[in-house]
Formats: sequence, C-alpha cells, structure tokens
Amino acid sequence: QVQLVESGGGLVQPGGSLRLSCAASGSIESINTMGWYRQAPGKQRELVASITRGGIITRGGITTDADSVKGRFTISRDNAKNTVYLQMNHLKPEDTAVYYCNAVSWLRTNYWGQGTQVTVSS
Repeated sequence: QVQLVESGGGLVQPGGSLRLSCAASGSIESINTMGWYRQAPGKQRELVASITRGGIITRGGITTDADSVKGRFTISRDNAKNTVYLQMNHLKPEDTAVYYCNAVSWLRTNYWGQGTQVTVSS
C-alpha cells in the first residue's frame, strides 16, 4: 500500500503562486509515476501533469486547451524524498479546484491523496 499526503494549498490572489507538495510513504518501491490532478466544482477530475521515476513528464490537456497551464505550472520530483511538487505561477481564478496527488505503481495500481484546495480569488 501507498499513502500520499498533500500540502501547500490555500487562498491566493490572481497572479500569485503556490507550491504543492505530495509525500509518499509505504510501498515506495512499487511507485513509477506520480502526478497531480485537479477537480473544479461540477467538473470532472483532470490530469494536470505527471512524472515518472525516470523524469518523463506527461501534461494533461486541461479542458480543451493543452496550453492553459503550459509555462505556468511546473511538476518536479525528488525520488530521494519520495515527493512530487507542483509549482504554480501566475494563477488564475479558473485554476481554482481541489488538487489531488496521484501515484501509479508498476502494476498500474492507482493511489490517491485526500486532496488540497486551491482557491484563486481577489
């Protein structure tokens, strides 16, 4: 089993920045991919970005615009700390959502964190 604990969400003004962190524990060796999804009220959960143990990044097509987070959000991973990060800059009100950490094992088992709220509002 894998446990994921997110931190770093909160309230920020438009144009501000936040850094989300997700620390994994448990069967760490079973994890290949870690990433971030988000879910806004009334919308489906969607992939923001994921990164493999080897550093290969996959970006989600947020709504219908694949570039909507490009250049603003950066995913990174520290394998030694079993932690994945999401640096979010130039935040917009439409980025408001619950952000979930995700881990996928080599056997394609999905694990989820409890979610952290990000609210972008003036």
